[in-house]
Amino acid sequence: MNERTRLILASASPRRRDLLSLFDLAFDVEPAHIDESVRAGEAAEAYVRRVAREKALAIHARCEGRFVLGSDTAVVLGDESLGKPGDDEQARQMLRRLSDREHHVLSSVALVDPDGAVSERLSVTRVEFAELPAAWIDRYIASGEPHDKAGAYGIQGAAGIWVRSLTGSYTGVVGLPLFETGELLGEAGLVER
Repeated sequence: MNERTRLILASASPRRRDLLSLFDLAFDVEPAHIDESVRAGEAAEAYVRRVAREKALAIHARCEGRFVLGSDTAVVLGDESLGKPGDDEQARQMLRRLSDREHHVLSSVALVDPDGAVSERLSVTRVEFAELPAAWIDRYIASGEPHDKAGAYGIQGAAGIWVRSLTGSYTGVVGLPLFETGELLGEAGLVER
């Protein structure tokens, strides 16, 4: 692959970078600094699809002629998207709400090709937590782990202890669904499928 067509990951997430590296594919990382606010009345699926696409398109606008991969993840409880907590108290409230309940994690991936065409995939995973003890929630928040994560938890860290069941994509919950990403990369000719 020549430098002009080399892939760019439009993300600041070290978790997404690590997961994408599993494809043994050369790529650059260029965080997309966009407004990730949920729009009034926007459903969770529409939100994650839009944000993943906007991240990829924002970087593509600066780096034309390159493939750009964007991704976004939302934790959904009922009809409500739980974003990244703004502070410790928001994290505490989110974790209490997720305790002993089922929620869904939506993870969207968007690939913009060098000509600007966009392809997308969506991963939906059902996650059920056991009851989260209050003392554990306090320790978890003190660790700093919930601060930059949708729903105030990272399944790949200490919160994984409390996952009673998971149906769907584990890597989608981490932030980059590998199967769906592989489909996009394979269709684009960036990896063999």
